[in-house]
Amino acid sequence: MKIEIQNKGRQPLPAYATVQSAGMDLRANIDAPVTLRPMERRLIPTGLHIALPEGYEAQVRPRSGLALKHGITVLNAPGTIDADYRGEIGVVLVNLSDRDFVVSDGERIAQLVVARYEQAELVEVSSLDSTERGEGGYGHTGVS
Repeated sequence: MKIEIQNKGRQPLPAYATVQSAGMDLRANIDAPVTLRPMERRLIPTGLHIALPEGYEAQVRPRSGLALKHGITVLNAPGTIDADYRGEIGVVLVNLSDRDFVVSDGERIAQLVVARYEQAELVEVSSLDSTERGEGGYGHTGVS
């Protein structure tokens, strides 16, 4: 699949790190380092604009290394980029650690995963069919 992209920033285009990678790294496109204090969130620009085909979305997901080593994650994970959005891709980073974290220009801050989706038609009914699970919700199986 080919996706049209405009790079209005200084960083290289996102690319897959390996042949079987699901996500492409997004990089910060900032003029000066950004310090995220503990529990602080900021929108970090990437300089990228994309035109996805109809029926596809792009998901902005955290990078596991930043999460494990520094407590940095994407706040609205996964963030969804709709096929009709043409604005700049921004990444909402949050610092869940107890230490400041500095985001530098060009740093890999998130992953971009392209996925197919379908729109559903909701049909209102007066009752739903029965299942073995029924209304069992959070923790209903007793397994932690």
